[in-house]
Amino acid sequence: MMFAHLTRFVFAVAMLSLVGCQSTTGKTAGQTIDDATITTSVQSKLSSDRLSNFSRIDVDTERGVVTLNGVVTSTEQKMRVAELARGVTGVRTVNNNLQIQPQ
Repeated sequence: MMFAHLTRFVFAVAMLSLVGCQSTTGKTAGQTIDDATITTSVQSKLSSDRLSNFSRIDVDTERGVVTLNGVVTSTEQKMRVAELARGVTGVRTVNNNLQIQPQ
């Protein structure tokens, strides 16, 4: 009997937490998880790219829209980073704010 009450209490707290997340960010828990998954996938792709290591590029995702910030050394690199990001499942659009600073 006590276990059933405790289980219901834990469930209620968990549901309130999820509702609280949605009200403060405007996103559901599922959207938050999806965006985090997209960000991690894009970062992984950038870090493992064989042509260049783009691990220092900042990746943010908001409802499937990926924003890239950082510095690359050429127009080709800027285009390559955007191409890699677009190749990740769930990415709707890429905002490429990368700056070019030749070495």
